[in-house]
Amino acid sequence: MSVLQHFEEYQKARVKFVQAVAEAATRPQNIEVMNNAGVMQLLRPLLLDNVPSIQQTAALALGRLANYSEDLAEAVVGNEILPQLVYSLSDQNRFYKKAAAFVLRAVAKHSPDLSQAVVDSNALEMLVPCLEEFDPTVKEAAAWAIGYIAQHTAGLAQHVVDAGAVPLLVLCIQEPEITLKRISASSMGDICKHSPELAQSVVDAGAVAYLAPLILHPDAKLKRQVCGALAHISKHSVDLAEVVVEAEIFPNILNCLKDTDTMVRKNAAMCIREIAKHTPELAKLIVNSGGAAALVDYVFEAHGNNKLPGIMAVGYIAAFSETLALAVIVSKAIPPLKDALIAEPEDHIKAACAWTLGQIGRHTPDHARALAEGDVLRHLLACMVHEESSEDLKTKSKRALKAILAKCTHLQALQPLLRDSPVKVQKYVLRQFAQLLPHDVEARRSFVQSGGLQFLQELNDTVGGKLTEFITQINNCYPPEVVEFYSPNYSKTLLQKIDEYQPEAA
Repeated sequence: MSVLQHFEEYQKARVKFVQAVAEAATRPQNIEVMNNAGVMQLLRPLLLDNVPSIQQTAALALGRLANYSEDLAEAVVGNEILPQLVYSLSDQNRFYKKAAAFVLRAVAKHSPDLSQAVVDSNALEMLVPCLEEFDPTVKEAAAWAIGYIAQHTAGLAQHVVDAGAVPLLVLCIQEPEITLKRISASSMGDICKHSPELAQSVVDAGAVAYLAPLILHPDAKLKRQVCGALAHISKHSVDLAEVVVEAEIFPNILNCLKDTDTMVRKNAAMCIREIAKHTPELAKLIVNSGGAAALVDYVFEAHGNNKLPGIMAVGYIAAFSETLALAVIVSKAIPPLKDALIAEPEDHIKAACAWTLGQIGRHTPDHARALAEGDVLRHLLACMVHEESSEDLKTKSKRALKAILAKCTHLQALQPLLRDSPVKVQKYVLRQFAQLLPHDVEARRSFVQSGGLQFLQELNDTVGGKLTEFITQINNCYPPEVVEFYSPNYSKTLLQKIDEYQPEAA
């Protein structure tokens, strides 16, 4: 056997080993066994192997291990593998660059500390030039790793911006490859979401002009990322929201609310919500584009947590003015909001519905009447008094009820609340009766016929206190003998008079 054969045998063994480890690392049940056998220490020197295919496969195996759990990603950092990867990134072929970027992404995804370790190893200085590689798959791997670093904190995202990644990501989104567009949009969203300054850096690089037209792209996964990125830009300030609106996303983004993909629909609703919350002008622009009806349909059709951005967007629009709130009512927003308030199991969704209904009804008696006729008040009260409701739901239901009652002149809707409510709500109901009954004969008659006046006298006996003032004001709307007739002690008084009455002898 010649000397060179020994080298060949050793090389074959190394190739066989890294391929077997990379293959085994795809199955979770093997990971623990390999880790206990010291796989990290065995793979590390192979990253510097003189055979490129061994280097690439070793990096791939490490990436799969690091991707599996945070503990293994920490082991990659602890074994000082990152500096070796970064060192090799600069002058290796495209296959190795792809595998190395995968390892960096797999480490960075788990936590801010691990992402910081990737940044500290000078990985960004090597990853950013990969965004200019000729091979689109290398660009994808680099953009993905950069996005995973940026996603955790504003500080890490700032490192990405400082390394000059943003203008190159904007170039990547213009490339024809769909996956590269997706990953670039996702990475820009991960940078934007942290602060106005970071979002501004993405806007300044001209990203919005390239993101906005992609709302019409047929690829659902790309539309998800685009709508998400635009939402992250819009949320920070009026100026940033206006930049997004000026890129003419309306009415095209409303079509995304009807998309077959649930995540596209949700992210589009989030984007609209983030724009609607800033100013009456932006909310009006959404309504004028047909946004109110589109959002109402979305709330009606969505399920669970996906409803939330639609519910919030409707609330933000309705909050600004009575005209916008009326547009929401005309778009038939009340039934789906009431249904969600009743049927949704999650309290935070119910609370959002309560808040939105309060924003719709708080403007004028007409707005409040629309909610009263939609049988909303009873359900808000139920959420407020239910023992198992969260504190947030109770608070939001109480505020909404209070705001609507303060404007409500629809007495038929108020009467059922009088009987079922706790004292703190009865106070608001009675205040409305005290204001309205003196001026409306028909309402006074109806109040007596429905048993309201009788209930009021019983209430006066049991509660009194804070309610006395309003009860007195209402009683003063009727002749004293009518009030006396409905008081709880009236029958006793009559019986007593019978006992005391002495008929005249014939």
